[in-house]
Amino acid sequence: MARGSRLVDLVQTRIEDFLAERTSILRSISPDLDPLDEFSRRFLSGGKRFRALFCYWGWEAVAGRGFDPFESDGGRDHYPVVSAASALELFHAAALVHDDIIDNSDTRRGAPSAHRLFESLHAESGWAGGSADFGRASAILLGDLLLGWSDELLGEGLDAVADREAARAARAEFMRMRTEVTSGQYLDILEERAWLVQPEAQQRTRAERVIVYKSAKYSIESPLVIGGALAGASAAQLAALRGFGLPLGIAYQLRDDLLGVFGDPEVTGKPSGDDLREGKRTMLVAIARERLAPGQRRLLDELLGDPDLGADQVRMLQRTISECGAVEEIEAMIADNVARATAVLEEAPISRDARAELGSLARAVTRRTS
Repeated sequence: MARGSRLVDLVQTRIEDFLAERTSILRSISPDLDPLDEFSRRFLSGGKRFRALFCYWGWEAVAGRGFDPFESDGGRDHYPVVSAASALELFHAAALVHDDIIDNSDTRRGAPSAHRLFESLHAESGWAGGSADFGRASAILLGDLLLGWSDELLGEGLDAVADREAARAARAEFMRMRTEVTSGQYLDILEERAWLVQPEAQQRTRAERVIVYKSAKYSIESPLVIGGALAGASAAQLAALRGFGLPLGIAYQLRDDLLGVFGDPEVTGKPSGDDLREGKRTMLVAIARERLAPGQRRLLDELLGDPDLGADQVRMLQRTISECGAVEEIEAMIADNVARATAVLEEAPISRDARAELGSLARAVTRRTS
């Protein structure tokens, strides 16, 4: 993964250079905009950069350079794909800012979420009005700003692509991804409110639909396809990248769902059982409801989504979900989806280096603890 770590460094540098240009615009407007600059930098530093890595290896899967570009040309020939990978990280940051508002989350990566940062700024400054209202409104605008910047950053990279058809294909996938993520987010909100009035037989299907469109496609499939498209991928290569990316993306989100209920807060940066307090209607919950006795199911339905759940109640729900076999079934689903992705990867018409690195990434994203 040494090559991957160098890519992460290039992405961080690209993001910082881009933000420096935008900071000058903000400062030319008013010093009152400094929090937008400070908080955007905070949310764009660190992280696993999985989307950036999948974007690059989608590119390498098709380009198949067979040498270390980050030492031989200083990354000049990789400006388009590094810019696209960086744009995906800006898009991800925007999505997280908005997601935390929707979920009323206090923390992100072990630190205050954006709306809480703005809320604290308001309270410490002694401004008029409610701190919570200011925090939410300001964070919405920060997310919007990051979303717009992600498009600008992508555009700068695409302008440097000589193959205009490849640039158009990458742009089309990026736009499709934005529509799918927003749609998936709405479906997630809908499920939290309409879950118990939907037919029991549809709950797994509806939970999987949220997984696919809110997370799986934009976390792995679309970054791969954007990178591959930039390199001029054939229809067969794009089909292989999608065939690998979608089941792996599903496995990635299923792991995330387990961490949302059972993850160690010291590792995840989120309180233990946070998804239970937020009322996430995940595949894990759908399976648990199928397996639980009527009395246990009613208790789960009653407590799920209560923001005031205490530590003892969280542990009780964790134990209930685990003992009914739902966790084992989710683990089996993760293994099955990884196997499906790996089978596609083994036969994919892509470079040997990319096949090896994508296999390594598949293990990393599905065995993670945070």
